[in-house]
Amino acid sequence: MKKLLISASLIVSAVLPSAVHAQAIPAAVVAVVDLEKVTSQCNACKTASAALRSQVTGLQNRQKALVGPLETEGKAIQTALDALSGKEPDAALKTRAQTWETKRNQAAQELQRQQQQIQANQQYVQKQVADKLGPIYTQVMQRRGANVMVEIGQTLASGATLDVTNDVLTALNAALPTVATTAPAQAARPQTQPQGR
Repeated sequence: MKKLLISASLIVSAVLPSAVHAQAIPAAVVAVVDLEKVTSQCNACKTASAALRSQVTGLQNRQKALVGPLETEGKAIQTALDALSGKEPDAALKTRAQTWETKRNQAAQELQRQQQQIQANQQYVQKQVADKLGPIYTQVMQRRGANVMVEIGQTLASGATLDVTNDVLTALNAALPTVATTAPAQAARPQTQPQGR
């Protein structure tokens, strides 16, 4: 009986400290932030958004400038082909059609490059903002005594006193006065050479 009590007390003493440690987690003090509001209303974000919209408008204008003449030339070539009633086109018409196809491909490639650049620019802007927000979250949480911060869109409901959006927005405006809207050029990827034996 004595051995049973000693064994039981050893087991309890081994389990009890881990139970005490499990209870040592402090209560959650939650803050919520509206990231959509922060990223749409920060001063640098507004300026960057306008610049990106301008880039998109420029792409749309360039597309119209390229497509208009190509459509006109394509219709003229098609009309000339239709007039042949199935006969073989002469060398001049073939050359004209090939030149049109080359121009069409070049225009498509140019537009695709510009679109990819705009997407890279958008991602670069987002990265700059995200890089500044990380430390700001920590600062705001410390200042407001929170140990958890949640995006307001991920909550079902929250009290107004938990909202730190204005604190985050003010800090972001101070930390990020401007944002570059042109992504740096990608570093050339090294060509991998197959290694022979």
